[in-house]
Amino acid sequence: MDGFGFIHERLDIELLILFILNRLPCAVDKDTLSELTIDCDGGINYFNFSDALGVLVTTGHVICQNEQYSVTDKGRENGVTTESSIPYSVRVRAERSLIPIAQKLRRNDMIRTESKPAPNGGYTVHLSLADGSGSLLSMDILTGSERQARIMAKKFHENAEELYAQIAMLLTDEQ
Repeated sequence: MDGFGFIHERLDIELLILFILNRLPCAVDKDTLSELTIDCDGGINYFNFSDALGVLVTTGHVICQNEQYSVTDKGRENGVTTESSIPYSVRVRAERSLIPIAQKLRRNDMIRTESKPAPNGGYTVHLSLADGSGSLLSMDILTGSERQARIMAKKFHENAEELYAQIAMLLTDEQ
């Protein structure tokens, strides 16, 4: 039985997926993409979504790398050309639901953490923060263990902007 909503056909679901991917700043996992797609219209279920996404990957409109989905140039062109066929209310709902996800993705894309064993023991943690124009902060910290490296990376990712502000303030204080 079809659910309530405007979108029921696989082609319409494909167009909605392209519409969503065209508005995201970077690749997303399947769960995030399915949630964004299914929440836009009551006529879409997970199986319809998965089928449509599989077709888009097979036809080269969407690419999957490291379990992350993004739109290709072909998908971008076709999506922009056909997006007006998606019902207006569905487009508005999709754009509204994309805002917090897109902000989170942009932030995550600007924060990098990496740890690796140091040559003389311990671990080196590389932490960096960018702002879209370039690097704001990049530093390496030596830790005593892999556990400490994971904790530092996690805390930096959670608080990168605040840590940057504190470091900048400490370095520019003229006491």
